[in-house]
Amino acid sequence: MLSPKRTKYRKRQRGRLRGTAHRGNTIAYGDYGLVSLENKWITNRQIEAARIAMTRHIKRGGKVWIRIFPDIPYTKKPAETRMGKGKGNPEYWVAEVKPGSVMFEMAGVSRELAEEAMRLAGNKLPIKVKFVERRSLD
Repeated sequence: MLSPKRTKYRKRQRGRLRGTAHRGNTIAYGDYGLVSLENKWITNRQIEAARIAMTRHIKRGGKVWIRIFPDIPYTKKPAETRMGKGKGNPEYWVAEVKPGSVMFEMAGVSRELAEEAMRLAGNKLPIKVKFVERRSLD
């Protein structure tokens, strides 16, 4: 599971998810990509599930890049706990994804295989996604 080795602070304020991606919105490494169409926090488990779905479909051929990293701690208070007494403990890690973010990239496989693998990966994610090729973004 993806998580940072260390962070400056244990807990972080949530903030708001607004706007489109200004960074990480072009295909940098592979030939095909999976682009988000919505704002959302993606958990480390969801990223891992999508990665497994992709790599299994391409039968470990080609190369896959994960372009998002869960570096935001998500805190949660225990069940049946009264309000107050401070912020909860970090439960898991999330990555902030905005519309236009390239989340996964792939190279070394045919277009049909890549498209189907990305579709399977997109089914594991809680947002709408779009399959793109390198030439269609540049």
